[in-house]
Amino acid sequence: SNGQSTTLQSVTTRQANYGVGLYIKLPVFDVINRKTQIKQAKAEMEQSKYLKEAQENEIRQAVIKLYEDLLLKQTLLKIKSQNLGSATVNYEMVDKEFRDGVIPVTEYVRLSDMTSRIKSEYEMAKYDFITAKILLEEVVGFKFKNPVLSDN
Repeated sequence: SNGQSTTLQSVTTRQANYGVGLYIKLPVFDVINRKTQIKQAKAEMEQSKYLKEAQENEIRQAVIKLYEDLLLKQTLLKIKSQNLGSATVNYEMVDKEFRDGVIPVTEYVRLSDMTSRIKSEYEMAKYDFITAKILLEEVVGFKFKNPVLSDN
C-alpha cells in the first residue's frame, strides 16, 4: 500500500507541476499575442477609417465635377436654344423674301445653311445636357427635374 501511495503521490505531483507549467506559460503567450492582435486590429480600423474618408472625398469631388458640368451644359443649351429661336424666325423671314424674289438664291442658301448648323449645334447641346444629367443621376442615385427641356 505504501508503494502504491508513493507512486500515486508521484503521479499527482507530476500532473500538478505539468498543469501549473502549462497554465503559467499559455497565459503569458496569450497576453502578448492578444496585445499584438489588438494593436493590429486598431491599426486596421484606423486604416479603414482613412480609406473610407479618402473614398468619400473622391466621390464628393466626382459629384461636384458632374454637377458643374451639368450646369455648364444647361447654360450652353439655353444659349443654343435662344440662338435657334432667333435663327428660325430669321429663316422664316428670309424664306418669305426669297419666295417674293427680294433676296437672291445665294443669300437664301447661305442663311439656310447657317440655320441648319445652328439646329445641329442645338441638338448637340441637348444631347450633351441629357448625357451630363443622366451621368450625375446615376452617381447620386436620384432623378433631377428637367427645367430646360419641356419634352422630357
